[in-house]
Amino acid sequence: MAKVRFDGVRKVYPNGHVGVAGASFEVADGELLVLVGPSGCGKSTLLRMVAGLEAISDGTLAIGERVVNDVAPKDRDIAMVFQSYALYPHMSVRENLAFGLKLRGQPRATVDARVTEAAAMLELEAVLDRKPGQLSGGQRQRVALGRALVRQPQVFLLDEPLSNLDAKLRAGMRVEIARLHRQLGTTMIYVTHDQIEAMTLGQRIVVLRDGEIQQIDAPMALYERPANLFVATFLGSPSMNVLRGDLVRHGRLWQFETSDDLRLRFGEAGLPDAWDGRTVDIGIRPEHLVPVGTAEATLAPVVEVVEPVGSEVFVNLRLGPHALVARLPPDRVPVVGETLGLFVPAGQVHVFDATTGERLLR
Repeated sequence: MAKVRFDGVRKVYPNGHVGVAGASFEVADGELLVLVGPSGCGKSTLLRMVAGLEAISDGTLAIGERVVNDVAPKDRDIAMVFQSYALYPHMSVRENLAFGLKLRGQPRATVDARVTEAAAMLELEAVLDRKPGQLSGGQRQRVALGRALVRQPQVFLLDEPLSNLDAKLRAGMRVEIARLHRQLGTTMIYVTHDQIEAMTLGQRIVVLRDGEIQQIDAPMALYERPANLFVATFLGSPSMNVLRGDLVRHGRLWQFETSDDLRLRFGEAGLPDAWDGRTVDIGIRPEHLVPVGTAEATLAPVVEVVEPVGSEVFVNLRLGPHALVARLPPDRVPVVGETLGLFVPAGQVHVFDATTGERLLR
């Protein structure tokens, strides 16, 4: 096991495109860290630089105490699991698991012992003599994991390993990977564009956009205190509701006002006097739109679409020109066309600068 340290790591391509702009952070020894962001944000580029598959333009990358900028991939003591299973179709599961060890000249007894151990850990004993074409998608993904596992590397790199699986298999494999990490205690760097995978797997998450790190923190810290509007809207499903308007002071009280006369009272928020009249974006999580009676309602939107999903109901709402989504319990399903009274707790409103997107206030 080993920590991984990025110190001002940059990737600039020959055409001038900056794939990664000065990444500086550390993956702790034994940590499962997730790199997440939309396509093209630089997350896979970072992973490939750790693997040695992508040259580093500037900065230093260390695995353990060794700087590996110029170390060949085979000498970095890492193992990588790709989006495609990349299994040898003519080999059995046993042969696929053993192949990398045999290439490295490991003794037969060592190969057999590690293959047996990995197969037991991943529940593959019953299919060791089958070919990949005879396996389900989940089984093939476990074989790909097992092939990395038998190497016993210092660092595991996982590049969107669940993207080819259906929703049920993805959920099952997330549990498998989390269980494996707890059992092995090995350093893992996991790349995904799926924010649910990121939130459920990562001990910490690195959120990237256009090659730049937006925020690094524990999953719930990112969700509850996003550093900017991008992080706020990227994490969470359904996404955070966002409204643009002005902060206006009324005596000791503050109010959010839009050009179409939407009003949202903050109460005594303790905001600086200089913010009076400041244009901001406010964010409200769908679960913080709380249904109440007419007298207590802060907002009164009209129900447009109702999406029951079992344990909860997503309600798409229209408030003048504004579209909102509320996450409600399933005990009272609203009716399309109904006016729904909603209350927004002042402490659950996020405020962002309208120009920079930076967080101003929870």
